[in-house]
Amino acid sequence: MKKYLPAAVVDILFVLIFAALGRRSHEEALDVAGFATTAWPFLAGLAAGWLVTVGLYRDKFDPRLVVPTGVIAWLSTLVLGMVLRAASGQGTAFSFMLVAATFLALFLIGWRAIAQAVRKRRPARQT
Repeated sequence: MKKYLPAAVVDILFVLIFAALGRRSHEEALDVAGFATTAWPFLAGLAAGWLVTVGLYRDKFDPRLVVPTGVIAWLSTLVLGMVLRAASGQGTAFSFMLVAATFLALFLIGWRAIAQAVRKRRPARQT
């Protein structure tokens, strides 16, 4: 579990940043209740994505991989986040879905792509 924690924290932070940026761009208050209302559907979607990925790829699970982890995290965060927003009476306008899809892809897939590129460029450690 310890080896997964840094990646989970990065994902959670990026979802929280996404929620904060969204609230700020609409000039909504960043009070705790409002922020939690905006963030919880996406955090639930992210958690579901992690559970699905761990369940499907238990033996080969690497939270830093773009495929499958990043893609599943992105899709579950986006899709389940939107479903939960709609179910809780929050907005799901098409333009918001496009913005959310773009930002969440940049955040949840982007850091993994950068990490993979850096790992590939590093010379192998000699033992």
